Amino acid sequence: MSTYREIVTKAVVGKGKKYFKNKYSVESEITPSAILGCWIVNNKFNGKLQGDDAVVNGSFDINIWYSHDNDSKTAVINKTITYNDTFNIRRKEDADLTGDTDIIVRTLKNPSCSEVNIKDGNTISFNIEKELGVEIVGETKIRIAAQEDEEPWEEVQDEVDEETLN
Repeated sequence: MSTYREIVTKAVVGKGKKYFKNKYSVESEITPSAILGCWIVNNKFNGKLQGDDAVVNGSFDINIWYSHDNDSKTAVINKTITYNDTFNIRRKEDADLTGDTDIIVRTLKNPSCSEVNIKDGNTISFNIEKELGVEIVGETKIRIAAQEDEEPWEEVQDEVDEETLN
């Protein structure tokens, strides 16, 4: 006859991903003629639980290469962009988030610049696309069947022949 035991363990109790497309702008000191390139480096982030939501705080550096003076010279704008993204993740019913809870954040699609335009005068606008995945790791219970009685030992008997007896 078996009984059931509950084991408290850490497991993924909520999981979700979210796609972001944000528009930003930056002012250049010199009036740009054309955009030559845009790239993103140093993407850093961390997550924390805030009430019922997972919050991801992060930053990345954007570098916009542009020409000026009728395309005779080039310059690069370097700017650090910070972001604060909120995830409303549905959790499993039996998850206990009052104890020690961890947030794991993964980049599913690295931030990339999808569009860069020169707006009025010295303003450069750009779109950034990224996708983040968040897992909430918390305490949960699992139920297993446990046997109360130990299974009996099987008795092993050696075969005895005349050589063994001699």
